[in-house]
Amino acid sequence: MSGDIRQHPAIPDIEPQAALRDTLRDVLTPQPITLTGNVVRLEPLSLNHIADLTQAACADPEIWRFMPYPTVRGEADMQAQIEDLLSRQARATDLPFAVWHLAEGRAIGMSRYLDIQVANDSIEIGGTWYTPAFQRTAVNTECKFLLFTHAFEALGCTRVQIKTDLRNERSQRAIERLGAVREGVLRAHMRMPDGYQRSSVYFSVLAEEWPTVRARLRGWLDAR
Repeated sequence: MSGDIRQHPAIPDIEPQAALRDTLRDVLTPQPITLTGNVVRLEPLSLNHIADLTQAACADPEIWRFMPYPTVRGEADMQAQIEDLLSRQARATDLPFAVWHLAEGRAIGMSRYLDIQVANDSIEIGGTWYTPAFQRTAVNTECKFLLFTHAFEALGCTRVQIKTDLRNERSQRAIERLGAVREGVLRAHMRMPDGYQRSSVYFSVLAEEWPTVRARLRGWLDAR
């Protein structure tokens, strides 16, 4: 892939020295950063994205069917969601991004790091949605490539996890296609906005598995 990820230059496929990682622990706590590929740019989420993201989010209510957040029906809903995510960022539990489509010149969705566990070198990728016109395109592949690359090669993570609603079989197939390992189901794990008690399927990629996953993602991107 020839996209610009100079903000997080690639590190050789070797485990960072433990002593060095301990020394840099505070430095490696995820900070707002812009990650740029050929199709999308992941940029720090802000209130400046409200108009674009409202338009993207209101295109189809199915976007929110399996998401543990209230359906966005207008700018007030989107502002509330962004403000909630920014408050989580301030608490260092989440790091949200707006997905900016380079050719379109607008934000078309969101993704983020969450469940950030610096002490365990572990992070989750989630909260991901795109307006329908960009689903099943290179957008999701490149977003995952950028987020996985930054997690493993800049932050020094040993584990990156992804979870999805047990009912969302399409999402499960997509995650498995990445090469992530299905770990199991947390039953009645999360209460949804409509009161449904959701069970969540967990997947993960470990540092030693990342080179294989990276090659797979790069191959898909280079083939487009």
